[in-house]
Amino acid sequence: MAESFICLMADLDEGVQKNMSSWYEALQKEGFTGKQTPNLPYHISLATYPLEMEDKVVENIKKAAAEFSQVQVHLSHMGMFAGGSVLFAAPERNPELDKLQEACQMGVPQPYPFTPHTTILIDEPEVVQAAIPTFVKCFKPMVGKVVRLHLCAFWPTREIASLELKDD
Repeated sequence: MAESFICLMADLDEGVQKNMSSWYEALQKEGFTGKQTPNLPYHISLATYPLEMEDKVVENIKKAAAEFSQVQVHLSHMGMFAGGSVLFAAPERNPELDKLQEACQMGVPQPYPFTPHTTILIDEPEVVQAAIPTFVKCFKPMVGKVVRLHLCAFWPTREIASLELKDD
């Protein structure tokens, strides 16, 4: 399959990575594995772009990484998107995260409104719905940080850039 788009992700800190990995391990223990892209760090998707914008996007995120500090996020709730095939943890909306997303979007129309979330499981709706009780048991709200901007092309996954945000 040929690459079809570029996605900019806001990677979360190592403590959040560890906690979210434990949530996913609890789901796996119950037989839920999902169809989400493997080997990506837990992240909040900020924007997507057409492939031909790669050079412009790289320049823009270099600028954003130099200007923006790490963003604190309070992952306080869980949810499921309409259609029932995506189970996620989500942060409270905050002005810093919104500003980072706006700066990185570059005015490119997005297929969906910005809904900050971190995907935990993608699967058929009946599978995701069956996983909810397990996720409810292991989910614990937490505070973490967005620490880097991570740009990839999909599918197959090709890493383009990974840039740390300022650590004040």
